[in-house]
Amino acid sequence: MSASAARRPARLLTQNSEMRQIGVWNWSLPAWAGRLADGRTYNTCPSAGVCAQACYARHGTYTWPVVRAKHQANLMYVLDDLSGWRAAMVDELGAARFRGSWIRIHDSGDFFSDDYLLAWLDICRTRPDTNFYAYTKEVSRFRSLVEPDPPANFLWVYSYGGKQDAALNPAVDRVADVFPDEAAIVEAGWASQEASDLLAVLGPQLVGVPANRIPSYLKRLAGRRFSEWQAEVDAARSARRTRLRLVVDNTRSEARPERGGEPRAA
Repeated sequence: MSASAARRPARLLTQNSEMRQIGVWNWSLPAWAGRLADGRTYNTCPSAGVCAQACYARHGTYTWPVVRAKHQANLMYVLDDLSGWRAAMVDELGAARFRGSWIRIHDSGDFFSDDYLLAWLDICRTRPDTNFYAYTKEVSRFRSLVEPDPPANFLWVYSYGGKQDAALNPAVDRVADVFPDEAAIVEAGWASQEASDLLAVLGPQLVGVPANRIPSYLKRLAGRRFSEWQAEVDAARSARRTRLRLVVDNTRSEARPERGGEPRAA
């Protein structure tokens, strides 16, 4: 048996205590960026923005060695044998307990590549008696690969706090935003998913998620929503680019010889 095959998890879908209460199963990858045991680097959330600075999946039990090893084994399976992983997922979902159940794709992580997303869409279509849902910041990828022809049993919500926030339209898209607390969600007129994570895709279109009560993360959030925080970062980045362009343009202008100078030698 190869080393990569030995690392493959026997079970792909799990349930944490919160999801068990509502009958949802999880598929998880390591959150955001890191390095695998074999030295490869990865980024499972390529469109993450400010969310990476206050991500619940980079705290607590997610950082325990046994949990991190499980999530990394999931990722290595996908990276090393995508077709084999897809077949194993389809096979596991054939169990009676998954019929009519809900699968949350990515308790942590995101759809980090086109091929990986397409594999999930194929899984959804192959198991039409199971329901799937996901939060994602991969807006452009979903626009091109999912929105034209989504599987009937797959629902998703675009979540704020990513590099592609500007592409979201809350008048049209189902969107989720992280708020400082429940009171802020109510004040904004959004609907909280606190009672059940399934409300993110089954409830009203504007989804409010109360921030995890992690002191260091709340300090970074500073009373803002993820969308507000990301907008501030984007505006500051745009201003820096503008200043840099002005400096470059001025430097080029100063280096350019003035017209009407001495005539060239014959």
